[in-house]
Amino acid sequence: MIKAVISGTGLYTPPAIIENDQLVEAFNQYVELHNNEHAEEIARGELTALQPSSSAFIEKASGIKRRHVIDRDGILDPTRMAPYIPERDNEAPSVQCDMAVVACKEALAQAGKTAADVDAVIVACSNLQRAYPAVSIEVQEAMGIDGFAYDMNVACSSATFGLQAAVNSVENGAARAVLVVSPEICSGHLNFRDRDSHFIFGDACTAILVEREQDTKPGQGFEILGTRLKTKFSNNIRNNFGFLNRADEAGIGAPDKLFIQQGRKVFKEVSPLVAETIQSHLESLGLAPDNLTRMWLHQANLNMNQLIARKVLGRDATVEEAPVILDEYANTSSAGSIIAFHMHKDDLKTGDLGVICSFGAGYSIGSVIVRHR
Repeated sequence: MIKAVISGTGLYTPPAIIENDQLVEAFNQYVELHNNEHAEEIARGELTALQPSSSAFIEKASGIKRRHVIDRDGILDPTRMAPYIPERDNEAPSVQCDMAVVACKEALAQAGKTAADVDAVIVACSNLQRAYPAVSIEVQEAMGIDGFAYDMNVACSSATFGLQAAVNSVENGAARAVLVVSPEICSGHLNFRDRDSHFIFGDACTAILVEREQDTKPGQGFEILGTRLKTKFSNNIRNNFGFLNRADEAGIGAPDKLFIQQGRKVFKEVSPLVAETIQSHLESLGLAPDNLTRMWLHQANLNMNQLIARKVLGRDATVEEAPVILDEYANTSSAGSIIAFHMHKDDLKTGDLGVICSFGAGYSIGSVIVRHR
């Protein structure tokens, strides 16, 4: 029987950083411009004045302190409030491909492997910059990998769903090793004019190498004990941008063509669903929550993660048990739980158990139970 192992991880972090204070300053300038421009309508009661944001509000609501982005100048321009990422010639590497290559090379180096050892690439992320050709096939070409590749999107759960697909390919013999890559440019679909969500996202790219246990060194990496996926339809997190938009001009540029969510409903409905999924997954493997050394959870909201960990463990988790990268990276969609894994896995000992879990729009939940070899 072939067993799948995570033997390496990689991370690309954009160099540009936006602190909460900088984001708030730009947002409040936009609010002032908007309210001045529409002062008469506001005075007549025809329009509601926009309210300013604050760093204290952001940190209390989310735990976020800063974020890394592809472009900061466009986001911090109160007359633009969107990143400026120029289109590239079709013959040039795409932005997502460039991000992916950096992360993939680190994952391969960590595993002690080369592109010749890899048979497949899965680009799994919440937003792809084009419909086709697949970004994954572009990454495959850029890396010099002979095999197959495909894109997939399950929003913030994309990386764990991609991991499950990679495990299947390795364990059924379709591939010796698979790179699962999540190039998340979340700033591209965030409405920076929305007070309730303008602070949520950041940009990053992760890569995970999944390969056959027989091709790894003794004690190297993490054995994947099992994966579990769950979906339940909900409109509470949505983005209606798509190729049909031009078929109805009335919707072009509307707020629902960017990220929108009903945060309170998401918090209330998703938290128990995630905890139940992790608990039942552990039980199916003959494990208990007390067996977990670490929980690498989706990095969307600090309060949400603390609640989920408490429900799973029956007590508050320590920062070592449920590490947080949210304060530095913000929500990087599917990359978040993998960033946490990448940065907080090296101190585990042989036999230590952990769960990589992501969750988001759909609703979708992916749980991956691993054991340090």
